[in-house]
Amino acid sequence: MCVLKEVLLRFEPATEVLPTIEAAARVSVAAESLRLNGRLRLRVRGESMLPSLWPGDVVEFSRCALSEVGPGEIVLAMRDGRFFVHRFVGRVQPNTFLLRGDSMPAADLPFAAEAFLGRLVAKSGLPGARPVPRLQPWTGLFGFLMCHCAPVRRLALRIHARRANSAAQIPADGANVHIMDYGVS
Repeated sequence: MCVLKEVLLRFEPATEVLPTIEAAARVSVAAESLRLNGRLRLRVRGESMLPSLWPGDVVEFSRCALSEVGPGEIVLAMRDGRFFVHRFVGRVQPNTFLLRGDSMPAADLPFAAEAFLGRLVAKSGLPGARPVPRLQPWTGLFGFLMCHCAPVRRLALRIHARRANSAAQIPADGANVHIMDYGVS
């Protein structure tokens, strides 16, 4: 009888702005794991999706077709050896689509359809599992404040860090699930 054990991939955050060849290879391995296994779990490190996703949140993606995703859903895409976890804005042309972080001033450059990997299906954070964040009217306002007002961002991150330090660590509870630390762009 074959027993599948959980595999955990832990990557240190990149210190350079551009990913190293090794970091790009790790992202490619994680992307291939999603394609083969249908699920991928990642730990959020960046701030571009505040207030929907916070540093330390564990997010799980499921493989799906780009045609199944609607505007406002949080998706995973890969470009230039980096993951992008942003909201799906829409298709620009038949073979390209746009994404935007909740606390980013503008949409990303268009992605090729091949860059799409999957949609967010689960999120764990503080103090435990929470539903997948939906786009709400206040999300845009708070995201705008996080983008354009550094003191608000610092205060929110300070409060979040205090909550994170007092909360218990999140156990990895799935078979064939990969956890990867990376900077959300």
